[in-house]
Amino acid sequence: MTIEKVLIANRGEIAVRVIRTLRKDGVASVALFHELDRNSPYVLMADEAVELTGQSPVASYLDIAQVITACKNTGANAVHPGFGFLSENAEFARKLEAEGIIFIGPTPEAIAAMGDKVVSKKIASEAGVSTVPGLIDCVADAQRAVEVAADIGYPVMLKASAGGGGKGMRIATNEEECREFFERTTREAKSGFGDGRIFVEKFVSPARHIEIQVLADAHGNVVHLGERECSIQRRHQKVIEEAPSPFIDEKTRMQMGAQAVSLAKSVGYRSAGTVEFIVDGEQNFYFLEMNTRLQVEHPVTEMVTGIDIVREQLRIASGEPLGYGQEQIDFRGHAVECRIYAENADEGFTPATGELLVYREPSGEGIRIDSGITNGSEISSAFDPMLAKLIAYGSDRAEAISKARVALKEFVLLGVTTNTAYLERVLAHECFKAGDFHTGFLEEKVEALTKKAPSCVELAIVVAAAALSDPGFTDSRYVTAPHLAAIGEWSN
Repeated sequence: MTIEKVLIANRGEIAVRVIRTLRKDGVASVALFHELDRNSPYVLMADEAVELTGQSPVASYLDIAQVITACKNTGANAVHPGFGFLSENAEFARKLEAEGIIFIGPTPEAIAAMGDKVVSKKIASEAGVSTVPGLIDCVADAQRAVEVAADIGYPVMLKASAGGGGKGMRIATNEEECREFFERTTREAKSGFGDGRIFVEKFVSPARHIEIQVLADAHGNVVHLGERECSIQRRHQKVIEEAPSPFIDEKTRMQMGAQAVSLAKSVGYRSAGTVEFIVDGEQNFYFLEMNTRLQVEHPVTEMVTGIDIVREQLRIASGEPLGYGQEQIDFRGHAVECRIYAENADEGFTPATGELLVYREPSGEGIRIDSGITNGSEISSAFDPMLAKLIAYGSDRAEAISKARVALKEFVLLGVTTNTAYLERVLAHECFKAGDFHTGFLEEKVEALTKKAPSCVELAIVVAAAALSDPGFTDSRYVTAPHLAAIGEWSN
Protein backbone atom coordinates (compact mmCIF):
# COMPACT_ATOMS: atom_id res chain seq x y z
CA MET A 1 0.00 0.00 0.00
CA THR A 2 1.39 3.41 -0.98
CA ILE A 3 1.94 5.91 1.81
CA GLU A 4 0.64 9.28 0.61
CA LYS A 5 0.32 11.39 3.74
CA VAL A 6 1.82 10.72 7.18
CA LEU A 7 0.49 12.02 10.47
CA ILE A 8 3.21 12.27 13.11
CA ALA A 9 1.74 11.30 16.46
CA ASN A 10 4.47 13.06 18.39
CA ARG A 11 6.15 16.41 18.96
CA GLY A 12 9.50 18.17 19.27
CA GLU A 13 12.72 17.02 17.68
CA ILE A 14 11.50 13.59 16.60
CA ALA A 15 8.60 15.18 14.71
CA VAL A 16 11.09 17.45 12.93
CA ARG A 17 13.29 14.42 12.19
CA VAL A 18 10.43 12.47 10.60
CA ILE A 19 9.20 15.46 8.58
CA ARG A 20 12.66 15.95 7.07
CA THR A 21 12.67 12.44 5.62
CA LEU A 22 9.07 12.81 4.43
CA ARG A 23 10.03 16.00 2.61
CA LYS A 24 12.96 14.30 0.90
CA ASP A 25 10.67 11.50 -0.26
CA GLY A 26 7.89 13.84 -1.39
CA VAL A 27 5.40 12.59 1.18
CA ALA A 28 2.93 15.04 2.78
CA SER A 29 3.04 15.50 6.56
CA VAL A 30 0.52 16.31 9.28
CA ALA A 31 1.58 17.57 12.70
CA LEU A 32 -0.35 17.29 15.95
CA PHE A 33 0.10 19.96 18.58
CA HIS A 34 -1.09 21.02 22.00
CA GLU A 35 -1.45 24.73 22.67
CA LEU A 36 2.00 24.74 24.32
CA ASP A 37 3.54 23.59 21.02
CA ARG A 38 1.60 25.89 18.70
CA ASN A 39 4.70 27.82 17.57
CA SER A 40 7.14 24.92 17.65
CA PRO A 41 9.35 24.34 14.58
CA TYR A 42 7.76 21.00 13.72
CA VAL A 43 4.29 22.56 13.55
CA LEU A 44 5.53 25.23 11.15
CA MET A 45 7.42 22.66 9.04
CA ALA A 46 4.50 20.29 8.50
CA ASP A 47 2.20 20.61 5.50
CA GLU A 48 -0.80 20.59 7.84
CA ALA A 49 -1.30 20.83 11.60
CA VAL A 50 -4.12 19.73 13.89
CA GLU A 51 -4.61 21.01 17.43
CA LEU A 52 -5.16 18.55 20.27
CA THR A 53 -7.07 19.16 23.48
CA GLY A 54 -7.10 17.27 26.76
CA GLN A 55 -6.85 17.37 30.54
CA SER A 56 -3.09 17.86 30.25
CA PRO A 57 -0.53 18.38 27.45
CA VAL A 58 0.73 14.79 27.69
CA ALA A 59 -2.82 13.38 27.82
CA SER A 60 -3.56 15.16 24.56
CA TYR A 61 -0.81 13.30 22.72
CA LEU A 62 -1.99 10.02 24.23
CA ASP A 63 -5.59 10.42 23.04
CA ILE A 64 -6.00 7.64 20.45
CA ALA A 65 -9.46 8.83 19.37
CA GLN A 66 -8.18 12.33 18.59
CA VAL A 67 -5.27 10.94 16.57
CA ILE A 68 -7.56 8.75 14.45
CA THR A 69 -10.01 11.63 13.95
CA ALA A 70 -7.12 13.82 12.79
CA CYS A 71 -6.12 11.14 10.28
CA LYS A 72 -9.65 10.98 8.86
CA ASN A 73 -10.06 14.76 8.71
CA THR A 74 -6.75 15.34 6.93
CA GLY A 75 -6.72 12.24 4.76
CA ALA A 76 -3.53 10.90 6.31
CA ASN A 77 -3.29 7.21 5.45
CA ALA A 78 -0.33 6.45 7.72
CA VAL A 79 0.91 7.33 11.21
CA HIS A 80 4.50 7.57 12.43
CA PRO A 81 4.53 7.40 16.24
CA GLY A 82 8.12 8.56 16.83
CA PHE A 83 9.23 7.46 20.31
CA GLY A 84 7.43 7.77 23.63
CA PHE A 85 3.71 8.57 23.81
CA LEU A 86 1.81 5.96 21.72
CA SER A 87 4.84 4.47 19.95
CA GLU A 88 4.68 1.14 21.82
CA ASN A 89 0.94 0.97 22.40
CA ALA A 90 -0.42 -2.23 20.88
CA GLU A 91 -4.03 -1.02 21.22
CA PHE A 92 -3.18 2.08 19.19
CA ALA A 93 -1.65 -0.04 16.41
CA ARG A 94 -4.71 -2.32 16.39
CA LYS A 95 -7.17 0.56 16.14
CA LEU A 96 -5.25 2.13 13.27
CA GLU A 97 -5.23 -1.22 11.52
CA ALA A 98 -9.00 -1.53 11.99
CA GLU A 99 -9.47 1.88 10.39
CA GLY A 100 -7.30 0.96 7.41
CA ILE A 101 -4.56 3.38 8.48
CA ILE A 102 -0.95 2.23 8.14
CA PHE A 103 1.01 2.08 11.38
CA ILE A 104 4.66 2.81 10.62
CA GLY A 105 5.97 0.27 13.07
CA PRO A 106 5.68 -3.42 13.99
CA THR A 107 2.53 -5.50 14.29
CA PRO A 108 0.32 -5.09 17.38
CA GLU A 109 1.20 -8.68 18.35
CA ALA A 110 4.94 -7.97 18.33
CA ILE A 111 4.46 -4.77 20.31
CA ALA A 112 2.43 -6.59 22.95
CA ALA A 113 4.85 -9.51 23.22
CA MET A 114 7.97 -7.36 23.51
CA GLY A 115 6.30 -4.75 25.70
CA ASP A 116 5.91 -7.22 28.55
CA LYS A 117 9.34 -7.79 30.05
CA VAL A 118 8.50 -11.25 31.42
CA VAL A 119 6.88 -12.46 28.20
CA SER A 120 9.72 -11.02 26.09
CA LYS A 121 12.30 -12.69 28.32
CA LYS A 122 10.57 -16.06 27.85
CA ILE A 123 10.46 -15.55 24.08
CA ALA A 124 14.12 -14.55 24.05
CA SER A 125 15.13 -17.62 26.02
CA GLU A 126 13.18 -19.89 23.65
CA ALA A 127 14.87 -18.16 20.68
CA GLY A 128 18.32 -18.99 22.05
CA VAL A 129 19.06 -15.48 23.28
CA SER A 130 21.15 -15.14 26.46
CA THR A 131 19.03 -13.87 29.37
CA VAL A 132 19.95 -12.47 32.77
CA PRO A 133 20.02 -15.16 35.48
CA GLY A 134 16.79 -15.17 37.46
CA LEU A 135 13.26 -16.49 37.54
CA ILE A 136 11.59 -15.95 34.15
CA ASP A 137 8.25 -15.19 35.74
CA CYS A 138 6.63 -12.64 38.02
CA VAL A 139 6.71 -12.98 41.80
CA ALA A 140 3.44 -12.72 43.70
CA ASP A 141 4.63 -11.13 46.94
CA ALA A 142 7.63 -9.87 48.91
CA GLN A 143 8.28 -13.27 50.48
CA ARG A 144 8.56 -14.93 47.08
CA ALA A 145 10.83 -12.10 45.91
CA VAL A 146 13.13 -12.76 48.87
CA GLU A 147 13.20 -16.50 48.11
CA VAL A 148 14.10 -15.89 44.45
CA ALA A 149 16.75 -13.34 45.43
CA ALA A 150 18.32 -15.86 47.84
CA ASP A 151 18.56 -18.41 45.03
CA ILE A 152 20.08 -15.90 42.60
CA GLY A 153 22.37 -14.17 45.08
CA TYR A 154 22.46 -10.45 45.92
CA PRO A 155 22.51 -7.85 44.51
CA VAL A 156 19.29 -8.30 42.53
CA MET A 157 17.16 -6.02 40.38
CA LEU A 158 13.43 -5.76 40.99
CA LYS A 159 11.68 -4.72 37.79
CA ALA A 160 8.16 -3.82 36.74
CA SER A 161 7.10 -6.12 33.93
CA ALA A 162 5.40 -3.20 32.17
CA GLY A 163 8.10 -0.67 33.02
CA GLY A 164 10.32 1.29 30.66
CA GLY A 165 12.37 4.43 30.19
CA GLY A 166 14.47 3.65 33.25
CA LYS A 167 11.41 3.61 35.50
CA GLY A 168 10.00 0.82 37.63
CA MET A 169 13.25 -0.74 38.84
CA ARG A 170 15.28 -0.93 42.03
CA ILE A 171 18.46 -2.63 43.18
CA ALA A 172 18.32 -4.64 46.41
CA THR A 173 21.51 -5.70 48.20
CA ASN A 174 19.92 -7.63 51.08
CA GLU A 175 16.67 -9.20 52.26
CA GLU A 176 15.42 -6.10 54.05
CA GLU A 177 15.84 -3.96 50.93
CA CYS A 178 14.28 -6.67 48.79
CA ARG A 179 11.09 -6.65 50.88
CA GLU A 180 10.92 -2.87 51.03
CA PHE A 181 11.68 -2.33 47.34
CA PHE A 182 9.21 -4.99 46.24
CA GLU A 183 6.39 -3.07 47.91
CA ARG A 184 7.56 0.32 46.64
CA THR A 185 8.19 -0.85 43.07
CA THR A 186 4.81 -2.60 42.97
CA ARG A 187 3.02 0.58 44.05
CA GLU A 188 4.93 2.67 41.52
CA ALA A 189 4.27 0.14 38.74
CA LYS A 190 0.53 0.17 39.44
CA SER A 191 0.50 3.96 39.49
CA GLY A 192 2.78 4.57 36.53
CA PHE A 193 1.94 1.66 34.22
CA GLY A 194 -1.36 0.30 35.48
CA ASP A 195 0.34 -3.06 35.98
CA GLY A 196 1.89 -4.03 39.31
CA ARG A 197 3.61 -7.25 38.23
CA ILE A 198 7.24 -7.50 39.38
CA PHE A 199 10.05 -9.91 38.53
CA VAL A 200 13.48 -10.43 40.04
CA GLU A 201 16.77 -11.00 38.25
CA LYS A 202 20.49 -10.87 38.98
CA PHE A 203 21.95 -7.37 39.00
CA VAL A 204 25.01 -7.42 36.78
CA SER A 205 27.57 -4.87 37.96
CA PRO A 206 29.72 -3.26 36.77
CA ALA A 207 28.09 -3.58 33.38
CA ARG A 208 27.72 -1.95 30.01
CA HIS A 209 24.40 -1.19 28.31
CA ILE A 210 24.77 -2.12 24.65
CA GLU A 211 21.98 -2.43 22.11
CA ILE A 212 21.57 -3.80 18.60
CA GLN A 213 19.55 -2.02 15.91
CA VAL A 214 17.52 -4.35 13.69
CA LEU A 215 15.47 -3.84 10.54
CA ALA A 216 12.90 -6.41 9.42
CA ASP A 217 10.50 -6.39 6.49
CA ALA A 218 7.20 -8.21 5.91
CA HIS A 219 8.94 -10.74 3.66
CA GLY A 220 11.01 -12.44 6.35
CA ASN A 221 14.22 -10.48 5.80
CA VAL A 222 15.98 -9.32 8.96
CA VAL A 223 19.33 -7.54 9.34
CA HIS A 224 21.12 -5.74 12.13
CA LEU A 225 22.87 -2.38 11.82
CA GLY A 226 25.49 -2.99 14.48
CA GLU A 227 25.54 -1.91 18.09
CA ARG A 228 25.25 1.27 20.10
CA GLU A 229 27.05 1.86 23.38
CA CYS A 230 24.57 3.42 25.83
CA SER A 231 26.32 3.06 29.19
CA ILE A 232 26.61 6.76 30.05
CA GLN A 233 23.37 7.16 31.99
CA ARG A 234 21.85 9.13 34.80
CA ARG A 235 18.93 7.63 36.75
CA HIS A 236 18.85 4.69 34.32
CA GLN A 237 18.30 7.10 31.42
CA LYS A 238 20.81 7.54 28.61
CA VAL A 239 22.84 10.72 28.24
CA ILE A 240 25.59 9.89 25.72
CA GLU A 241 25.51 7.13 23.11
CA GLU A 242 27.97 6.04 20.46
CA ALA A 243 28.48 3.60 17.64
CA PRO A 244 30.32 1.33 17.57
CA SER A 245 31.02 0.36 21.19
CA PRO A 246 34.65 0.89 22.26
CA PHE A 247 34.38 -2.20 24.48
CA ILE A 248 33.19 -5.29 22.65
CA ASP A 249 35.28 -7.22 20.13
CA GLU A 250 34.23 -8.46 16.71
CA LYS A 251 33.35 -11.94 17.95
CA THR A 252 30.97 -10.58 20.61
CA ARG A 253 29.56 -8.08 18.11
CA MET A 254 28.67 -10.87 15.68
CA GLN A 255 27.13 -13.00 18.43
CA MET A 256 24.98 -10.13 19.73
CA GLY A 257 23.88 -9.23 16.22
CA ALA A 258 22.95 -12.83 15.42
CA GLN A 259 20.90 -13.18 18.62
CA ALA A 260 19.08 -9.89 17.99
CA VAL A 261 18.16 -11.07 14.49
CA SER A 262 17.02 -14.43 15.89
CA LEU A 263 14.73 -12.72 18.40
CA ALA A 264 13.21 -10.47 15.74
CA LYS A 265 12.49 -13.46 13.52
CA SER A 266 10.93 -15.42 16.40
CA VAL A 267 8.17 -12.80 16.84
CA GLY A 268 7.65 -12.10 13.14
CA TYR A 269 9.01 -8.61 13.64
CA ARG A 270 8.53 -5.86 11.06
CA SER A 271 10.01 -2.32 10.99
CA ALA A 272 12.92 -0.89 12.99
CA GLY A 273 13.51 -2.28 16.46
CA THR A 274 16.22 -2.37 19.10
CA VAL A 275 17.34 -5.32 21.20
CA GLU A 276 19.00 -4.17 24.42
CA PHE A 277 21.65 -6.15 26.28
CA ILE A 278 23.55 -5.82 29.54
CA VAL A 279 27.22 -6.79 29.14
CA ASP A 280 29.62 -7.70 31.96
CA GLY A 281 33.37 -7.12 32.15
CA GLU A 282 34.10 -10.41 30.40
CA GLN A 283 31.83 -9.53 27.45
CA ASN A 284 29.14 -11.97 28.56
CA PHE A 285 25.89 -10.41 27.39
CA TYR A 286 22.29 -10.84 28.53
CA PHE A 287 18.97 -9.76 27.01
CA LEU A 288 17.22 -6.86 28.73
CA GLU A 289 14.32 -5.91 26.48
CA MET A 290 13.29 -5.09 22.94
CA ASN A 291 12.12 -1.59 22.06
CA THR A 292 9.53 -1.84 19.29
CA ARG A 293 10.04 1.69 17.98
CA LEU A 294 12.57 4.18 16.71
CA GLN A 295 15.16 4.91 19.40
CA VAL A 296 16.23 8.38 20.52
CA GLU A 297 19.81 7.41 19.70
CA HIS A 298 19.17 6.12 16.17
CA PRO A 299 21.25 8.93 14.55
CA VAL A 300 24.60 7.40 15.55
CA THR A 301 23.68 4.24 13.64
CA GLU A 302 22.61 6.30 10.64
CA MET A 303 25.95 8.11 10.69
CA VAL A 304 28.09 4.95 10.65
CA THR A 305 25.95 2.99 8.16
CA GLY A 306 24.62 5.73 5.87
CA ILE A 307 21.13 4.22 6.23
CA ASP A 308 18.16 6.50 6.90
CA ILE A 309 16.24 4.40 9.44
CA VAL A 310 13.07 6.50 9.17
CA ARG A 311 13.06 6.00 5.41
CA GLU A 312 13.46 2.26 5.95
CA GLN A 313 10.48 2.32 8.31
CA LEU A 314 8.40 3.99 5.60
CA ARG A 315 9.51 1.49 2.95
CA ILE A 316 8.81 -1.49 5.17
CA ALA A 317 5.38 -0.14 6.16
CA SER A 318 4.60 0.23 2.44
CA GLY A 319 5.29 -3.48 1.98
CA GLU A 320 8.64 -3.13 0.24
CA PRO A 321 11.44 -5.65 0.91
CA LEU A 322 14.69 -4.43 2.44
CA GLY A 323 16.54 -5.00 -0.82
CA TYR A 324 19.88 -5.82 0.83
CA GLY A 325 21.39 -8.45 3.09
CA GLN A 326 23.63 -8.37 6.14
CA GLU A 327 26.83 -8.63 4.10
CA GLN A 328 25.93 -5.49 2.14
CA ILE A 329 25.80 -3.22 5.20
CA ASP A 330 28.98 -1.15 5.41
CA PHE A 331 30.14 0.22 8.76
CA ARG A 332 32.42 3.24 8.63
CA GLY A 333 33.88 5.60 11.20
CA HIS A 334 32.51 6.48 14.63
CA ALA A 335 29.62 8.61 15.90
CA VAL A 336 28.80 10.09 19.31
CA GLU A 337 25.45 11.50 20.39
CA CYS A 338 24.92 13.91 23.29
CA ARG A 339 21.42 14.53 24.61
CA ILE A 340 20.87 18.19 25.41
CA TYR A 341 18.60 18.39 28.45
CA ALA A 342 16.99 21.41 30.14
CA GLU A 343 18.39 20.57 33.54
CA ASN A 344 21.02 21.53 36.07
CA ALA A 345 23.40 18.58 35.95
CA ASP A 346 25.48 20.05 38.78
CA GLU A 347 22.47 20.13 41.12
CA GLY A 348 21.26 16.55 40.84
CA PHE A 349 19.96 16.89 37.26
CA THR A 350 17.05 19.02 38.39
CA PRO A 351 14.76 20.01 35.47
CA ALA A 352 14.87 23.60 34.21
CA THR A 353 12.11 25.66 32.62
CA GLY A 354 11.70 29.09 31.07
CA GLU A 355 11.97 30.93 27.77
CA LEU A 356 14.85 30.04 25.47
CA LEU A 357 16.00 33.57 24.69
CA VAL A 358 18.91 32.76 22.38
CA TYR A 359 19.35 29.50 20.48
CA ARG A 360 22.27 29.00 18.12
CA GLU A 361 23.32 25.60 16.80
CA PRO A 362 26.93 24.62 16.12
CA SER A 363 27.86 23.43 12.64
CA GLY A 364 30.76 21.95 10.75
CA GLU A 365 31.83 18.78 8.99
CA GLY A 366 30.44 15.70 10.68
CA ILE A 367 28.09 17.66 12.99
CA ARG A 368 24.36 16.93 13.00
CA ILE A 369 21.78 18.57 15.25
CA ASP A 370 18.34 17.03 15.77
CA SER A 371 16.28 19.72 17.48
CA GLY A 372 12.71 20.84 18.00
CA ILE A 373 13.36 24.28 19.50
CA THR A 374 14.28 27.80 18.39
CA ASN A 375 14.64 31.33 19.73
CA GLY A 376 11.71 32.11 22.00
CA SER A 377 10.71 28.50 22.64
CA GLU A 378 9.01 28.06 26.00
CA ILE A 379 10.52 25.14 27.89
CA SER A 380 7.80 23.60 30.01
CA SER A 381 7.84 21.01 32.78
CA ALA A 382 4.91 19.33 31.03
CA PHE A 383 7.21 17.35 28.74
CA ASP A 384 10.48 15.41 28.82
CA PRO A 385 13.41 17.82 29.38
CA MET A 386 15.35 16.72 26.27
CA LEU A 387 15.67 19.71 23.94
CA ALA A 388 17.96 18.47 21.20
CA LYS A 389 20.61 15.95 20.23
CA LEU A 390 24.11 16.75 19.06
CA ILE A 391 25.67 14.04 16.90
CA ALA A 392 29.33 14.12 15.86
CA TYR A 393 30.91 11.84 13.25
CA GLY A 394 34.60 11.15 12.75
CA SER A 395 36.86 8.68 11.01
CA ASP A 396 37.59 7.20 14.44
CA ARG A 397 36.39 7.55 18.03
CA ALA A 398 38.95 10.18 19.03
CA GLU A 399 37.93 12.43 16.15
CA ALA A 400 34.23 12.02 16.88
CA ILE A 401 34.75 12.92 20.55
CA SER A 402 36.90 15.93 19.64
CA LYS A 403 34.26 17.24 17.24
CA ALA A 404 31.51 16.73 19.80
CA ARG A 405 33.46 18.67 22.46
CA VAL A 406 34.04 21.62 20.14
CA ALA A 407 30.38 21.63 19.05
CA LEU A 408 29.15 21.55 22.66
CA LYS A 409 31.26 24.61 23.44
CA GLU A 410 29.78 26.39 20.41
CA PHE A 411 26.18 25.48 21.24
CA VAL A 412 24.38 28.60 22.50
CA LEU A 413 21.27 28.12 24.63
CA LEU A 414 20.58 31.14 26.82
CA GLY A 415 17.62 31.69 29.10
CA VAL A 416 17.32 28.08 30.30
CA THR A 417 19.87 25.99 32.17
CA THR A 418 21.13 23.05 30.09
CA ASN A 419 23.66 20.26 30.47
CA THR A 420 25.98 21.19 27.58
CA ALA A 421 28.94 22.07 29.81
CA TYR A 422 28.43 18.90 31.82
CA LEU A 423 28.39 16.77 28.66
CA GLU A 424 31.66 18.34 27.56
CA ARG A 425 33.24 17.47 30.91
CA VAL A 426 32.11 13.85 30.52
CA LEU A 427 33.63 13.64 27.03
CA ALA A 428 36.85 15.20 28.34
CA HIS A 429 37.24 12.71 31.20
CA GLU A 430 40.25 10.44 30.70
CA CYS A 431 38.27 7.30 31.51
CA PHE A 432 35.62 8.13 28.95
CA LYS A 433 38.22 8.88 26.30
CA ALA A 434 39.85 5.55 27.07
CA GLY A 435 36.51 3.73 26.77
CA ASP A 436 36.79 2.67 30.42
CA PHE A 437 33.30 3.18 31.84
CA HIS A 438 30.06 1.41 32.80
CA THR A 439 26.44 2.25 33.61
CA GLY A 440 27.40 3.65 37.01
CA PHE A 441 30.11 5.94 35.62
CA LEU A 442 28.35 9.26 36.22
CA GLU A 443 27.61 8.38 39.85
CA GLU A 444 31.12 7.04 40.38
CA LYS A 445 32.76 10.19 38.99
CA VAL A 446 30.24 12.69 40.36
CA GLU A 447 32.84 14.87 42.12
CA ALA A 448 35.13 15.05 39.09
CA LEU A 449 32.24 15.87 36.76
CA THR A 450 30.42 18.40 38.94
CA LYS A 451 31.32 22.07 38.59
CA LYS A 452 30.74 24.68 41.25
CA ALA A 453 28.12 27.31 40.46
CA PRO A 454 29.69 30.22 38.53
CA SER A 455 30.17 33.50 40.30
CA CYS A 456 28.35 36.64 39.23
CA VAL A 457 31.60 37.83 37.63
CA GLU A 458 31.89 34.65 35.58
CA LEU A 459 28.28 34.97 34.43
CA ALA A 460 28.91 38.58 33.50
CA ILE A 461 31.92 37.61 31.38
CA VAL A 462 29.77 35.14 29.45
CA VAL A 463 27.06 37.73 28.89
CA ALA A 464 29.61 40.38 27.88
CA ALA A 465 31.25 37.99 25.41
CA ALA A 466 27.88 37.19 23.86
CA ALA A 467 27.08 40.89 23.61
CA LEU A 468 30.37 41.62 21.86
CA SER A 469 29.86 38.80 19.38
CA ASP A 470 26.27 39.83 18.56
CA PRO A 471 25.48 43.55 18.12
CA GLY A 472 21.79 42.80 18.56
CA PHE A 473 22.40 41.30 21.98
CA THR A 474 20.99 44.28 23.93
CA ASP A 475 17.74 42.99 25.37
CA SER A 476 17.46 43.82 29.07
CA ARG A 477 16.46 40.22 29.74
CA TYR A 478 20.09 39.23 29.04
CA VAL A 479 22.10 42.09 30.56
CA THR A 480 20.68 42.89 33.98
CA ALA A 481 21.83 45.44 36.57
CA PRO A 482 23.79 42.80 38.58
CA HIS A 483 25.55 41.73 35.38
CA LEU A 484 26.52 45.33 34.57
CA ALA A 485 27.79 45.85 38.09
CA ALA A 486 29.81 42.65 37.92
CA ILE A 487 31.25 43.62 34.54
CA GLY A 488 32.39 46.91 36.05
CA GLU A 489 33.90 45.06 39.01
CA TRP A 490 35.66 42.59 36.70
CA SER A 491 37.02 45.34 34.42
CA ASN A 492 38.58 47.06 37.42
